[in-house]
Amino acid sequence: MSARPESTSAAPAARAMRPADLDAVVGIEQRAYEFPWSRSIFQDCLMAGYYCQVLEVAGVLVGYAILSTAAGEAHILNLCVAPERQRHGLGSRLLDELLGYATELHVERMFLEVRPTNAAAIKLYSRAGFERLGLRKAYYRTATGREDAVVLVRTC
Repeated sequence: MSARPESTSAAPAARAMRPADLDAVVGIEQRAYEFPWSRSIFQDCLMAGYYCQVLEVAGVLVGYAILSTAAGEAHILNLCVAPERQRHGLGSRLLDELLGYATELHVERMFLEVRPTNAAAIKLYSRAGFERLGLRKAYYRTATGREDAVVLVRTC
């Protein structure tokens, strides 16, 4: 992911995810991942009251992020930019939205899991101050079995 700002004339705008956004969110999820979250997982996140945000550029939904918070900690559950819109700073914009919200809640630490093969995401999170905490063995599904997850943490 690049820190370059989106090259369109409209600035990216974050807002709360709504049930009406789910078709677009699921569409991005399916284009971005070989093993995407289901619509019902996104619905459950909304119903649970997680911090669910979407990012729009010129009225088009281009990404989303979901954060759970409890007991002074936060967990980034999902952060995704449409594949055709990646490398324009939109992932950084979404991450900034989550970090700002966590700051408002006085979160002490944020966690996330990322595939070790996702170099762009690891770079994004590293630039934001996340550090490697450990591994979760066989966390992600793959076409040939399972892949570990790198667990990252950031002290806020």
